[in-house]
Amino acid sequence: MRTEPRVLLDATAIPAERGGVGRYVDNLAAALDANGAALSVVCQHRDADVFAALAPRSRVVPVAGELTSRPARLTWEQTTLPRLARRLPVDVIHSPHYTMPMTAGMPVVVTLHDATFFTDRRLHSGVKGRFFRGWTRTSLKLAACCVVPSRATAQELVRTAMADSDRLIVAPHGVDTDRFHVPSAAEKDAVAAALGLDPALGWIGFLGTLEPRKNVPALIRAYVRYARGRPADAPAPPLVLAGSPGWDQAVEPALAAVPDGVRVVQTGHLPVEQLAGFLGGAALVVYPSLGEGFGLPVLEAMACGAAVLTTRRLSLPEVGGDAVAYSGVGAGDIAETLEQLMADPDRRGELGRQARTRATGFTWKAAAEAHQLAYDRAAGVQR
Repeated sequence: MRTEPRVLLDATAIPAERGGVGRYVDNLAAALDANGAALSVVCQHRDADVFAALAPRSRVVPVAGELTSRPARLTWEQTTLPRLARRLPVDVIHSPHYTMPMTAGMPVVVTLHDATFFTDRRLHSGVKGRFFRGWTRTSLKLAACCVVPSRATAQELVRTAMADSDRLIVAPHGVDTDRFHVPSAAEKDAVAAALGLDPALGWIGFLGTLEPRKNVPALIRAYVRYARGRPADAPAPPLVLAGSPGWDQAVEPALAAVPDGVRVVQTGHLPVEQLAGFLGGAALVVYPSLGEGFGLPVLEAMACGAAVLTTRRLSLPEVGGDAVAYSGVGAGDIAETLEQLMADPDRRGELGRQARTRATGFTWKAAAEAHQLAYDRAAGVQR
């Protein structure tokens, strides 16, 4: 008698350039496949070979045409996805990014990555905030259960969106240690060469989309305070902002105010192959976020052996524990802690060692097992 629920993972929403959600779906598919899940993955045609390699024992179903806009993908999700699920057939649909088919005809599990759409609405544009608040409420109401990446996100959804805690499953992300590892000297040098940096001087790194909650303008102002206090014969390493351009309109004015002689570098999106060298090669990785559902860049930096400075907002202490340094979110607080850490290489070295050890506790295998619990619960399977 078959007890393992057959799951259809809808990977059509992830972009070609893999940010945090894309890495979540890729690694989850690979871990579910390795754990022996009865998995099918539906994806954009461009990603078919990617998922065939990631999940070789699973069925990969490319969509017939490219879903090049959000309205097209949402229409496909509401109409074609349920028909596809019935045809395969499967027992559970997993929608891994807030939205879900509302008339699926079978249980649906939805991943809700973040509660800041409710807890701090100023951090999101009006249209985006309304979209994700609306879909979060819909999924909390209609989904058989919802997966969240941290206890903080679960607690905030209960508090702000009246979520039923019994239908929330906490599944912390893992880290891909093949990609995120302590880098070799050659990997560090390659990143420095690609970005026009001096390996001897090093750099202070940030990784993330330039959106308001990442608090990048405060980071820029804090860095300027630190850099201007350095003696001429011992200049500060440049601040390097790596990540896709976002919608934080305060970033450009902050950059425009950087004085001559202080170097801030914007790289745009970095290929994932360069991230170990970038994160692990940094003298310090700073992630001064105003709130996260999880904080994957912090975990990835920790796995690379980086000393990390972040904040205590929402989920970040769940990830960093005692293995990272913390500051407030204002430029003055960030500058003070930044200066202390940059003046203490022994402390940074110890943080890097502690971070690497702590990161080993976050695995995609464990994340996949937590997701399997969600699928079992949705399908009514008792273990």
